[in-house]
Amino acid sequence: MTKTRNEITVDLGDRSYPIITKAGLLSEAGDLLEPLVASRRLFIIADQNVYDLHGSQLKQALDKSSFEQVWITVPAGESSKGWSQFTRLCEELLSARIERSDTVIAFGGGVIGDLAGYVAASVLRGVNFVQIPTSLLAQVDSSVGGKTGINTPQGKNLVGAFYQPKAVFIDLSVLETLPNRELLAGYAEVVKYGLIRDYAFFEWLEQKAAEMLGGDLDLLQHAIMRSCEVKAEVVSADEREGGVRGLLNLGHTFGHAYEAEMGYDGRLLHGEAVAIGTRLAAESSVRHGWMERQEATRIEQHFQSLGLNCDFSAYDGTHVTVAALMDHMTRDKKVKGGQSTFVMLSRIGEAFLTKEVDKDMVSTLLSETL
Repeated sequence: MTKTRNEITVDLGDRSYPIITKAGLLSEAGDLLEPLVASRRLFIIADQNVYDLHGSQLKQALDKSSFEQVWITVPAGESSKGWSQFTRLCEELLSARIERSDTVIAFGGGVIGDLAGYVAASVLRGVNFVQIPTSLLAQVDSSVGGKTGINTPQGKNLVGAFYQPKAVFIDLSVLETLPNRELLAGYAEVVKYGLIRDYAFFEWLEQKAAEMLGGDLDLLQHAIMRSCEVKAEVVSADEREGGVRGLLNLGHTFGHAYEAEMGYDGRLLHGEAVAIGTRLAAESSVRHGWMERQEATRIEQHFQSLGLNCDFSAYDGTHVTVAALMDHMTRDKKVKGGQSTFVMLSRIGEAFLTKEVDKDMVSTLLSETL
């Protein structure tokens, strides 16, 4: 992995690509795309809210470089990340006679990145793909690493493909229009990187996160770059999640179960589910004797100090049952031989993968959240 102040390279041989981060980057998008694309035709798949807020700025930047643009908008929200929008987008691209030399751009948060990425991987068996993530969660996590996919009634991201982008362009300025709830939800993915392998980064976040989330762009730049740096290192070492990449799923086995049971209807955001799942992973680690109690308490207190609620009972999930959550966890992509793989903590900054988790303890822990 190579790195400058504003750029990180994800090292994957001839599929390596840059992650470029700076304020005001949207206005430079045309110039940045020039060396990466084989044709002048771009298909921009955009979140409707993001299109309304930032679409004109990206359009103008691409016009300056004389790109032909086809824009397609998708309704905001996790409910768009399913079969109906996937089918619609594939058909629209094919009707517009997309060619393999053309490029799909994902312009939005994690939903758009995952959905547009899977469309790009599928149409014509693969067309060029660029990520322009506009939420904190997408900027530090879902836009990097090539995981694309959609949700199904059986669970989150159960259909998809590993498909790497040609580049990731991160404009810090777009976060100024991000609702505070979305910003906080994205922060759960930032703190994850400190928890799994960088104690010093977690300490830095304890000191700086409140100011950073208040809008300090220099602090945001550092946090996003460090998050992307850790993810790039992990993805370069384990692109298809055969080993160490699994650590990036801290909190996700629990969190995805809550999301699926809540129906992806916006009552529980992905980052909020990850925060809940991270607290449960820490608590599970304590109850198994793998981590000291004060470490788990420190994690929970950090979330609480920022106003990120990691207690599921705070959300409208009165219909949720332990049996349903356990069923979702057995459908997780990481299940092997009927056993779920969990990410656990030995201390802040050190995580590990294990199947040696007491199911009765997990069931009891889940019941305490309802």
